Amino acid sequence: MEKWNIRKNKMLPVIFALAWPTMLEQFLQTAVQYIDTAMVGSLGTQATAAVGSTSTVNWLIGSTVSAIGVGLLAFISQSFGAGNRERAKRASGQAVLVVLAVGISFTIVIAAINKQVPVWMQVDEGIRDMAARYFLILYAPMLFRTANIIFGTVLRSVGDTKTPMRVGVVMNIINTVLNFLFIYPTRVAVIAGISITLPGAGFGIEGAALASAIAYTYGGIAITVKLWKHADISPKGQSFKPDKTILIPCVRVAFPNMCQRFATSLGYVVFASMINSLGETSAAAHTIANTVESGFYIPGWGMQTAAATLAGNALGAKDWKKLRDLERAIIPLETGLMTVCGALLFAFAPQLMTLFSRDAEVIRLGSTVLRMVAISEPFYGIPIVLEGMMQGVGKTVAPFIFSVIGMWGVRIIGTFICTQLFGMGLIAAWACMIAHNVLLFVLFAVYFARGKWKPKF
Repeated sequence: MEKWNIRKNKMLPVIFALAWPTMLEQFLQTAVQYIDTAMVGSLGTQATAAVGSTSTVNWLIGSTVSAIGVGLLAFISQSFGAGNRERAKRASGQAVLVVLAVGISFTIVIAAINKQVPVWMQVDEGIRDMAARYFLILYAPMLFRTANIIFGTVLRSVGDTKTPMRVGVVMNIINTVLNFLFIYPTRVAVIAGISITLPGAGFGIEGAALASAIAYTYGGIAITVKLWKHADISPKGQSFKPDKTILIPCVRVAFPNMCQRFATSLGYVVFASMINSLGETSAAAHTIANTVESGFYIPGWGMQTAAATLAGNALGAKDWKKLRDLERAIIPLETGLMTVCGALLFAFAPQLMTLFSRDAEVIRLGSTVLRMVAISEPFYGIPIVLEGMMQGVGKTVAPFIFSVIGMWGVRIIGTFICTQLFGMGLIAAWACMIAHNVLLFVLFAVYFARGKWKPKF
């Protein structure tokens, strides 16, 4: 036991060194998302519903791109663990090819479907045009968004989590400043008895989308420059022609993860469309509660990054002890962090809802569902970190199966029965979401305990 405690104490600083920049990056992104939601919320319930109505499609696009990065993460982290830096750099060159292909393809698709998205999402006819404009502006710079996601993953796969964090900080500053300038019209504010004229374009929710688009454009350019100059993983001098020896192993890992994220995100789209059909109040409460809840997943996502990178390194080095030490250190740590997050969310749910809406019914409904989901936070956090370890060692099929079962077998069918057949509301829909999270915990925990995820060295 004493020997294990020593190894555990050595592993924890490594985990935190990799996790804290990602956690800070996620925290700042969430803070900006909070600010966006609060600013748009001040424009009224219709504006909040219009923005939130396409948020699940946003997840669908972003998660699909992120899944592609998972294949590169597994390949590069294992190459680094094995000491094969040249193979890792070749993979970085292939990442450039992937960014160009995926970014351009998504740009074309988004331009073609932007007006149909609000229709698919069952958005009220009165706000469909507003929602379509917001969606198109937000995703116009898709090439740069793709670069930011995939190149950030490439850097994290070699243990550099600070560079994506720094780029993210500047992106968030740009987004916040431009929000103030673009959303509101020119107005006079009284500060300490002094009248100050604040300039503004008065673009409303289109201004919020434009601010985000500009920030993502900067982020894509900045992360590309950082990767190009990186000492360990720069693609400079590498071939950008398709390399089957790299792309095929990456696709083997990425494809199940892509299917998982696509199926899950498509489930979110269907889930949100059913909630949108409940009316503006439920849609607004759901949008705000989702935004609030996302801030309490930050420890989970930070630990997932660390788990994936360290598990990949251990596999590449064929170091069984390192993999076992990681498992024993990160799971209790994640459980403790998510328990604390759940307790805070439960305690402060009403106060957090009031940050984004003045509508009493929206606040009441959102507070209720947040307190419900707060109890399931530890159950949701554990599958996140277990999935990270499985991604690092290239085991992505089982998470795909589990996610499809939970999303479509529990959340979607349950929500359809509750809301569409029995006329129940948002609370019932979130109860189905919580049941989905608990099922994921059970499936991942049983699979993990049986050791089926572990690679053979």
